[in-house]
Amino acid sequence: MARFTLPRDLYHGKGSINELKNLTGKKAIVVVGGGSMKRFGFLDQVVDNLKEAGMEVKLFENVEPDPSVETVMKGAEVMREFEPDWIVAIGGGSPIDAAKAMWVFYEYPETTFEAIIQPFSFPTLRQKAKFCAIPSTSGTATEVTAFSVITDYAKGIKYPLADFNITPDIAIVDPNLAETMPAQLTAHTGMDALTHAIEAYVSTCHSCFTDPLALKAIEMIFDDLQASYEGDMEAREQMHYAQCLAGMAFSNALLGIVHSMAHKTGAAYKNGHIVHGCANAMYLPQVIRFNAKDEVAAKRYADIAKFIDLEGDTTEGLVKALCDKIEAYNVALNIPKCIKDYENGMVPEDEFLEKLPEVAALAISDACTGSNPRIPDQKQMEELLKCCYYGTEVDF
Repeated sequence: MARFTLPRDLYHGKGSINELKNLTGKKAIVVVGGGSMKRFGFLDQVVDNLKEAGMEVKLFENVEPDPSVETVMKGAEVMREFEPDWIVAIGGGSPIDAAKAMWVFYEYPETTFEAIIQPFSFPTLRQKAKFCAIPSTSGTATEVTAFSVITDYAKGIKYPLADFNITPDIAIVDPNLAETMPAQLTAHTGMDALTHAIEAYVSTCHSCFTDPLALKAIEMIFDDLQASYEGDMEAREQMHYAQCLAGMAFSNALLGIVHSMAHKTGAAYKNGHIVHGCANAMYLPQVIRFNAKDEVAAKRYADIAKFIDLEGDTTEGLVKALCDKIEAYNVALNIPKCIKDYENGMVPEDEFLEKLPEVAALAISDACTGSNPRIPDQKQMEELLKCCYYGTEVDF
């Protein structure tokens, strides 16, 4: 038996943020990141709509990029004091992911972070509150997924939390919010969405329910991402919907080792973080080459290539065409080829090699690895990470 779970309601289209005025409840806490949602007036719209719905509203602001365990615990404490019956998260993936984790510790104060690291181990939620997510970026799709990524900075590890309990009750996919994204963020989040869709399609947990969503998302992203990056707002709207479709697919089909590697390299190095979407974009072609050594995975990559009208007479030729297209997109979106080139050498070679065995081991143990079509051993993961660092082609 398999399971397919989505939010009960998904409102989409320009102005759909106003659906908040139709929520029923007494108190709502709004979780938000930096100042952009306030600066562009969207936070005021959220608050005004919730007040029109008759709710008392409290804000929890300034959730950082790559939210920390400490921020999660702080937000949960505020929720326990305020006792909301709605949690409304608005912004990029960070505030929405943080709010999902806060939700657990609001309803179950005795739970520890270590207790929920194991995938699908969460206690039953909705004992005190329901959850509404409003994304402002077009990549994570956390508004429709059973996932939340939280960083333990003391350990330098990103943890992908996974449980159907944290799938939001309501998702509001309003493209007006995505119009505010700067070009680089548009590129990184768009490639994150493409990775979601491709990994979902080749996942060992894919199904007839997830495949159409993944393929349609891939098609839309290749059609609209570059124009969206260049400032075309019609394309930006389509990308906001495409990333949501990709989220519906991967939330139910799960992901693969592109994400395992991105999670574990993201916070591993002392000079700064490798931005998640950029990491996915750099690693994706290399992982495709690695996975394509598996005959079933190679055929599914070839299916993707044929679906988007790439040319190739053989499965191998179609896989190569797909990798070439992704790498051409990375060039067009100003994304570096490899870790060594990221942010002018932010990750020194000596530090990368010193931490390689530990990062590889953590990537193998990541929650996303189990559904990858080809499970690497320690030596293979280290070699794969080296290819991603130096930009050398995978041939094993």
